[in-house]
Amino acid sequence: MAKELIVNYDNKPCYSIYIDNSYDAFCDKVNEISNFKKSKTCIVTDSNVANIYLNNMVEFAKNAFEQVFTFIIPAGEANKNLSQIEKLYEYLIINHFDRTDSLIALGGGVVGDMTGYTAATYLRGINFIQVPTTLLSQADSSIGGKTGVDFNQYKNMVGAFHMPKLVYINTSTIKTLSDELFQCGMGEIIKYGLIRNVHYYNWLKDNHKEILSLNDDYLADMVYESCKIKKNVVEEDPKEQSIRGYLNFGHTIGHAIEKLSDFKLYHGQCVAIGMVAASYISKELGHITNDEYEDIINTIKLYNLPVKCSLSDSHAILQATKSDKKMIGNKVKFILLKSIGDAYINTNLTEKELLGAIEEVL
Repeated sequence: MAKELIVNYDNKPCYSIYIDNSYDAFCDKVNEISNFKKSKTCIVTDSNVANIYLNNMVEFAKNAFEQVFTFIIPAGEANKNLSQIEKLYEYLIINHFDRTDSLIALGGGVVGDMTGYTAATYLRGINFIQVPTTLLSQADSSIGGKTGVDFNQYKNMVGAFHMPKLVYINTSTIKTLSDELFQCGMGEIIKYGLIRNVHYYNWLKDNHKEILSLNDDYLADMVYESCKIKKNVVEEDPKEQSIRGYLNFGHTIGHAIEKLSDFKLYHGQCVAIGMVAASYISKELGHITNDEYEDIINTIKLYNLPVKCSLSDSHAILQATKSDKKMIGNKVKFILLKSIGDAYINTNLTEKELLGAIEEVL
């Protein structure tokens, strides 16, 4: 059952992505990194995940660390801010955390991003371990060393690149997710097939019944393939100078919708809507056929993801895309499809083309 990938950085092994259906091997995998027996760790989680997994993770961590502390963040994107980071800094200072100590991110993408950012900036950098519990964080956000927090309503505007020492994925946690959180993960997973691997995209279509029934083997294979695609992209472009930008397919308009909905829509749902908009532009530019465009919409619907949003002001969405952190000068860096499985970056879209895509999803 267990699967493992090694992520390289600067052409050297950097960290392991370990995929299993339990936490039984957690202590062994931590001990493979380094001897933490004389150091402290702080498990950072949110108020939802704490009720399910925190006590067990404390017991597992006690076998690898001398002291185990815990810090609980209020759940939700609204709490992904510098105010919460300041509280975590203070907690670490009060408990005398130094550079030999570490953080464990136990939770979804919000917890992973916040814990990673704290690890990157506390004492100019300490170790951290990703233990993602949502499908989205397992397949996407826990890998690659991107960390950050939102600033006011601007998503992930403050951040740093800081690689984890280990990503430990327990796929059994997927079965505790709400339907909405499972759908969120599928939004990012479908993205991987669209930008990088048409065969994986077709596999997701062909096996949707097994995946939706939460078959253990299919879940493990799906998470593994998604991690493998992201690993390969991150290794080639760790600081997002070129092809790592492809991972933002669906995100520019998706982030704008997420912000303007006041984060009432989940991230993966907004990405799905954004992917429809980006695919529409790809069709209008003649890269994909109308049948392929409709196929993308139908595949997104297979996983119960939205393809339209309830917002009505297309110009407000357009304006929000211009505050996206992926802007180049005054141009939107937009990810489009040359074909299904092959993405590229376009910085020359007109406002008319963007508005047409936005109006397609309203």
